[in-house]
Amino acid sequence: MPKILIVGGGYAGFYTAWKLEKWLRSGEAEVTVVDPLPYMTYQPFLPEVASGSIEPRHAVVSLRRHLKKTKVIAGKVEKITHAEKTVTILPNAGEQYDLEYDIVVVTAGAVSRTFPIPGVADEAIGLKTIEEAVAIRDRILTNFDKASQLPEGPERDRLLTFVVVGGGFAGIEIFAEMRSFASALLDRYPELAFEDTHFHLIEAMGRIMPEVSLKTADWVIKNLAERGAEIHLDTQLKSAVDGVVELSTGESFESDTIVWTAGVMASPMLKNTDLPIEERGRLRVRPDLRVHDENDEIVIDAWGAGDVSAVPDLSGGGVGGFCVPNAQHAVRQGKRLAKNLVAELRGEDVENYFHKNAGAVAGLGLGVGAFQSGKIGVTGLPAWFMHRGYHGLAMPSWERKFRVIWGWVLNFFLGRDIVSLEARVHPRAAFEEFASRPRPAAAGVAAPAPASASASTSAGHPGPAGAPVPVGGAVSKE
Repeated sequence: MPKILIVGGGYAGFYTAWKLEKWLRSGEAEVTVVDPLPYMTYQPFLPEVASGSIEPRHAVVSLRRHLKKTKVIAGKVEKITHAEKTVTILPNAGEQYDLEYDIVVVTAGAVSRTFPIPGVADEAIGLKTIEEAVAIRDRILTNFDKASQLPEGPERDRLLTFVVVGGGFAGIEIFAEMRSFASALLDRYPELAFEDTHFHLIEAMGRIMPEVSLKTADWVIKNLAERGAEIHLDTQLKSAVDGVVELSTGESFESDTIVWTAGVMASPMLKNTDLPIEERGRLRVRPDLRVHDENDEIVIDAWGAGDVSAVPDLSGGGVGGFCVPNAQHAVRQGKRLAKNLVAELRGEDVENYFHKNAGAVAGLGLGVGAFQSGKIGVTGLPAWFMHRGYHGLAMPSWERKFRVIWGWVLNFFLGRDIVSLEARVHPRAAFEEFASRPRPAAAGVAAPAPASASASTSAGHPGPAGAPVPVGGAVSKE
């Protein structure tokens, strides 16, 4: 059987494997997915995870649960040598090794793109992974807990000042969801007032959300201003050293939470491949999702899709002639790639990927949304229902749809859960604090020989170093 290797288990990779399982005949091909994570993340839900509206595990899809016929390798692809049809894999456990394939599908996705701004690498957090969304949620909750115990002053202001860099869809959604979350939390913290919370979004361009009309974008800015959130247009972040945010306008303030959403770039893994890469570091891909070289010659048995690939947008709506890196394209490209792969294996014609954007929809906190399709713009509560309806149905598998939608229903009646689990970052801290440790041997005194298995300790007398000692009158009868 031909061996199909899918590099990356994100949107495009997961959907390619999922649909190959559906369309391939038994014994027609062997499919393998390599990804260091055991799940695909539904990234449009990350802002709602960060605001406590969606349980984190419900926003991810288990690869092993839903890819029942596909071999899943937990590890990173370090290098692709297509001339020899091998990849170098660094597994999550074990030694690095090479794996052979017949057909490679590169769907390695994208990572946060940053600039060498002082302090960003040390202080900011991105919004590309479920772990980042959970960390933002826990930081907000923990900072409210801390601030409620402090008097008015710089330290409390720092804890309650939240900054988002980047005014695209992801930036506006996380910014609005954080504002909504913080406003709801104030009911639980009588020590704090609405005026104590400060929200700043920094955008280098003169507008936000380029996917929507200026009218809709201006409505979003006005709505957020009415909710106590400030958007700085035509403004650049100059420094974030030690959490001190310095803007190009000369304004400066301190923040304990800086979220970076100012763009993405193709996975740096592509630097270690002999496949053709274009000037922005993306895989060169034809409209039918086959890889091609600088002369438009097809690279046999190599395919690509998703954010890692420069896929031509035949609808004419893409930036620079290519599909924008979003979930809407990645999901559909994965499905088309699977169909084309099956067609090529059977000697049939492949088809070009074509998708005309039906519109853009954003959730801006509970009960607030924005939708744009052509010249039609919808804002407020109707757009919020459209946002939840679209993404609730777009979540892959009925099992995941049910979990997400049922969670929304429960939140409607019970409210959002506001428990911070920030201590999970150091889960052994509580155990280590009280764990008994061997007493250090006295200087110049040899350590006592270990007691034999049959040795016992008299009640009330300490045993060998590290052995349990009766406490509070409790004596072992063994």
